[in-house]
Amino acid sequence: MNSLLRSKNARILTLVLLLQAGVFYGFSRGENLPFHRPLDQFSIPASSWMMQQDVQLDKDTLDVLKADDILSRVYQNKNTGAMASLFIAYFQTQRTGKTPHSPKNCLPGTGWVPTQSGMIDISVPGQTDPIRVNRYVVARGSNQSLVLYWYQARDHVIASEYAAKIYTVTEAVRYNRTDTSLVRVVVGVQDGNVAAATKIAVSFVQSFFAPLKQYLPA
Repeated sequence: MNSLLRSKNARILTLVLLLQAGVFYGFSRGENLPFHRPLDQFSIPASSWMMQQDVQLDKDTLDVLKADDILSRVYQNKNTGAMASLFIAYFQTQRTGKTPHSPKNCLPGTGWVPTQSGMIDISVPGQTDPIRVNRYVVARGSNQSLVLYWYQARDHVIASEYAAKIYTVTEAVRYNRTDTSLVRVVVGVQDGNVAAATKIAVSFVQSFFAPLKQYLPA
C-alpha cells in the first residue's frame, strides 16, 4: 500500500513539475497572437434562428470579464418561437492574467443556483465526432434555465475547466499560443420540461457551431 501511495504521489509530483516547466518555457517567449474575425460580424446563414437582440454589456461587467472580444445576443427560432441566448468571450492571450470566468462561479454570483450538472455529447455539422459540453440546470426562485457551455481553442472543444488549463500550457509550449474562448448557451425551462429545453439548446448549438469556427482562430 505504501509503495502504491508513493507511486501515485510521484506521478502527481511529476505532472506538477512538467506543468511548471511548460509554463516557464511556453510563457517565457514572445507570444504568437492569432488573427480572429470580430464577433460583432458573426451571423448564422441559412438558419431558422434569427437574432432578436444584441445585448450591450455595461462597463463594470466588461471590466470584470476582461475579454478581448465579446458577443452577447438573444436569438429566436422563426419556426417554433423558441428563444436562446448566446454568449461568447474571446481571449487573445491568457499570459496577462485574463482568463475566462467559469459559469460555475458566475451563475451563483447572480443568484442562479445549480440544480443539475453534467456533460452531454452533441453531434454538429462538419465534425466526425460529437463535441462534449457542460450541461447545467439552474434555478432562481420559480425560474429555471438550461445552460450549455464549453471552452474552444484552436478548433478544440473542452468541457472541463482543469483540462482547459492543461491545454493552455501545452498550446503555449507547442504553438506559442494561449488564446481561448468561452461559449455559453442559455434556454429558459418552460413548465419544468428540462428535456425540451435541452433539445432547443442542442438544436441552437448545431445551427451556429460551424459558422462560429470562421470567427475563432484555428
